[in-house]
Amino acid sequence: MEVNQMKKRIAIVLLAFLLVISSLVPAVSAEKPQLITIASGWVAGTYYPLSGIISRIVYKFLPGVRLTVESSGASVANCKLIAQELTDFALVQNDVAHYAYNGVAPTFEEPVKNIRGVVSFYPEPVHILVRKDSGIKSVAQLKGKRVAVGPLGSGTEVNTKNILGIYGITFDDIRAEHISAEEAGGFLKEGRVDAAFFTGGLGMPAVAEPCLVADMDLVEIPDDVFDKLKAKHPFYAQVVIPGGLYYDIEDRQSVTVLAQMVAHEGIPAKLVYDLLTVIFDEKGLEQIANGLPRVASYITLESALDGMAIPLHPGAELYYIEKGILK
Repeated sequence: MEVNQMKKRIAIVLLAFLLVISSLVPAVSAEKPQLITIASGWVAGTYYPLSGIISRIVYKFLPGVRLTVESSGASVANCKLIAQELTDFALVQNDVAHYAYNGVAPTFEEPVKNIRGVVSFYPEPVHILVRKDSGIKSVAQLKGKRVAVGPLGSGTEVNTKNILGIYGITFDDIRAEHISAEEAGGFLKEGRVDAAFFTGGLGMPAVAEPCLVADMDLVEIPDDVFDKLKAKHPFYAQVVIPGGLYYDIEDRQSVTVLAQMVAHEGIPAKLVYDLLTVIFDEKGLEQIANGLPRVASYITLESALDGMAIPLHPGAELYYIEKGILK
């Protein structure tokens, strides 16, 4: 154990030395910035606007680097992009990151061993939205109903399967619609589905918009169901979606996962270190607060490693050691 700890300390010291040396090397050309990408999610979700803000932070405060935001199918799809190194960074749910790294079937047939953790951002509650005139008060009542379950390969689809499974319901027992969050809201308004699952930050537009134009409600997940869910899938936590957030809907108890940024292991340590530096700088946090104030309230150094169930990227590890978050 002591030998392993010594090796780890030596590796960290060497990495820190390389970061210092690389910072002394002049940029090859100010006209040719380093281009990197981040896979986000649906345009109507939270990943996409948060990624856009991070891109602006990079543009303003990280000279010589440009971050391009790519809309995607969200968590599962993003992990697969990381596996193929088709993106540099990605936003994913912490449960999906764990499934990816460990190759948990059927979602991942092979482990995504090159995925590395960078930072945990904010809780992502599962919203189960229904029309009030549907009479649906419990997940148990979804059997035989038309339900939007999230796009194929999304974290929402995984969460939907997990929750339905506690009630003994599979996709064969419902009329599943694999559609985006934005489409699901439209389908609910038009009465084309009876319920829709959304996993995303509190106040997500895809949930708020249908509540503005039609009478909606959120289905609760009670304590006994949560206990069974957590016993089987330990990444879930309880959360209360506050009343008034979605107009006249009162407090509703649900479950949540965490939104995290990940990278593939081939990304230079200095780039990851520098990215975290500008995000957690006062000016970076101010940018997030201006664009997504509710999300920004959760982003702190103290919570940056909450729910992190995959190995950290070396650049992130060094950053958190320097900040006293890791020992």
